[in-house]
Amino acid sequence: MALHLGGLSAGLWGRAARAGCGELRAWSGRCAAARRCRAPGTARPEHSRGLGHGAAARGGPRLGSGLAAALAGLAGLAAAALGHVRRAEMVPKSSARSPPAAREEEEEDELSRRCSCFMTPPVTDLRELRRRPGDIKTRMELLILETQAQVCQALSQVDGDARFSVDRWERKEGGGGVSCVLQDGRVFEKAGVNVSVVHGNLSEEAAKQMRSRGKALKAKDGKLPFSAMGVSSVIHPKNPHAPTMHFNYRYFEVEDVDGNKHWWFGGGCDLTPTYLNQEDAVHFHRTLKEACDPHGPDLYPKFKKWCDDYFFITHRGERRGIGGIFFDDLDSPSKEEVFRFVQSCAQAVVPSYIPLVKKHCEDSFTPQEKLWQQLRRGRYVEFNLVYDRGTKFGLFTPGSRIESILMSLPLTARWEYMHSPSENSKEAEILEVLRHPRDWVH
Repeated sequence: MALHLGGLSAGLWGRAARAGCGELRAWSGRCAAARRCRAPGTARPEHSRGLGHGAAARGGPRLGSGLAAALAGLAGLAAAALGHVRRAEMVPKSSARSPPAAREEEEEDELSRRCSCFMTPPVTDLRELRRRPGDIKTRMELLILETQAQVCQALSQVDGDARFSVDRWERKEGGGGVSCVLQDGRVFEKAGVNVSVVHGNLSEEAAKQMRSRGKALKAKDGKLPFSAMGVSSVIHPKNPHAPTMHFNYRYFEVEDVDGNKHWWFGGGCDLTPTYLNQEDAVHFHRTLKEACDPHGPDLYPKFKKWCDDYFFITHRGERRGIGGIFFDDLDSPSKEEVFRFVQSCAQAVVPSYIPLVKKHCEDSFTPQEKLWQQLRRGRYVEFNLVYDRGTKFGLFTPGSRIESILMSLPLTARWEYMHSPSENSKEAEILEVLRHPRDWVH
């Protein structure tokens, strides 16, 4: 089912998002479920000790994007999610209903209000979500759907003339997703924000990848039941002075033959500018650091290095961009604490990036600068198709949604034979940074 939402305002769910959540600055004021639709970055930070100190978190770049690969392969994955679905604490004395019945009804109303802010209804049936309000899979699905809606709202406000295609799809092997894509807008040449919520049995290739990363997965009759969900986005502005941005946050759960459930989170956020702007780089990295720090002072430097190491185009000897954070197989110290960390990271997406687009979307540029942007986009394509494990895995996995996998590619790109920028040029400046990553926050 494909819907077209002009400025996110058409259709029942578009109107609900407009009326219920309003302008980005009014997410916490006008939405009926104010505590659930808070503007990105405004939630109270949750402090956590010891996050990322488990065995899986120490894996470093060797682990690559295993979970991203699984999600992209199984679901074709292309911010801010909030808290629990809370139970009502009081019932009016005049109510004729019993307290349990009243609490259940209020909880259902709360979930409905929360879901009215999404681009479409949840992938999982509401009745199922109500049966397990505190389950991490319920909370993660709500997190990624809220993230999708808030990022699309922010992009629509910046573009002005944006027309999102909202494509709700199903995966015959189990689950489905929602792909929201804008093409050829006023500000954005292509912007996609995809959600996947899938389940079924892991393919042998997926299980093999996970075992190679140290997962002790024992199949029963060759089958490994799994659940996976995530939100992924790639945004390509038209103006060469406005940077491209990518983010992805995901959760994976596998049950082995003994009934043991293996779970982990992964994700990250990175910036790919055409030209270097020192202030932009500092703002982006500082915002991510501020999201990480309440959960552990070592997380940002660890995940920043991981990001620099992962997004490396080996045959070019350069990074795809100026980095950000990247992590995978994060499963300690507890599911709750890691979820809160991922939540904080998702809340940092809009404040880290949208100000940069607003700052540069009206900048003047020359044909030479546009040409350089097209060449840099060619490098973006090279990384995604040659090295990105998620993209490659997805293209060869049965049941994957190819359109969503390739959503990350720019609408236009260019390759020129033996192109080399002039010495001491602005083009040479960004290449130097891509070859030798910098510490942007110290």
